[in-house]
Amino acid sequence: MHIVIAGGSGFLGRPLTAALLRDGHDVVVLTRNTTGPSPSRNEGQVGPRASTWTPDGDVGPWAAEIAGADAVVNLTGESIAGRRWTAAQKQRILDSRIQATRSLAAVIRGAAPRPPVFVSGSAVGYYGPLGDEIATEDTRAGSDFLAHVCERWEQEAMRAAGDRTRVVCIRTGIVLARDGGALPQMLPPFWFGAGGPVGSGRQYWPWIHRDDWIALVRWAIAAPAAAGALNVTAPHPVTNREFAQALGRAMHRPAFMPAPGFALRLMLGEMADALLLSGQNAVPAKATRAGFMFKYSRVEEALGALFARA
Repeated sequence: MHIVIAGGSGFLGRPLTAALLRDGHDVVVLTRNTTGPSPSRNEGQVGPRASTWTPDGDVGPWAAEIAGADAVVNLTGESIAGRRWTAAQKQRILDSRIQATRSLAAVIRGAAPRPPVFVSGSAVGYYGPLGDEIATEDTRAGSDFLAHVCERWEQEAMRAAGDRTRVVCIRTGIVLARDGGALPQMLPPFWFGAGGPVGSGRQYWPWIHRDDWIALVRWAIAAPAAAGALNVTAPHPVTNREFAQALGRAMHRPAFMPAPGFALRLMLGEMADALLLSGQNAVPAKATRAGFMFKYSRVEEALGALFARA
């Protein structure tokens, strides 16, 4: 297959690209920086081609890569947790997703032939804070900032949908890996014996091991049953307290020292409530019904595997 990935040089894009290359696919990475690091690959394996683009809502020469592609994957967007949420930063978070997705959807609609599938990023933040309520793909959108971003993001992606193009919006949870994402930022207190739950610890954290995230995206590309919203999370979400306890066991460290919510709000502002002090009990209902098999369905298995490799 000929697969185009926008944002293929990031924390998720690089290992996804490497996995698709190992499968024998031809991969083109749309990137703003063609001199950056390439996805890791085995000796003798042909790497991805890079095509420079400017994801600003318009169409450029990179569009030629999409005509005739078998799949397009969109992972582009400003980091949610990279900076404190000022008004300007929140606008960058929204604009980076809307403009890039608008560009890709416009090119897909006009491509001849059109790509059969467009897999576009989203997040479980779509549901907003939910408490204990179970969130499936049919659950309504929330009303906070992240929910607004995800809803707008998915609306832009669905502009590419049609008789010849299937659109999948992957609502990703907390992706677990040792070399990036949220997990490395959680580790320092645990290494020093001061780890523990965040805030009340009762909020749900929908997580997924990165290997399963990659497998689910590959499945979404290939499976006609994958269409519309798709929760890309493990089948057994846990509360933050349960996550902290599992992480402590995996690291052989205590996990009883809570991080007070008020202190996190002072340090992080609005971001603290959205990313740490609330959550979603999100489950992969569509993937489970379709028979997708997770390698790591329990958080103890996922964290144990990650720290066994250390």
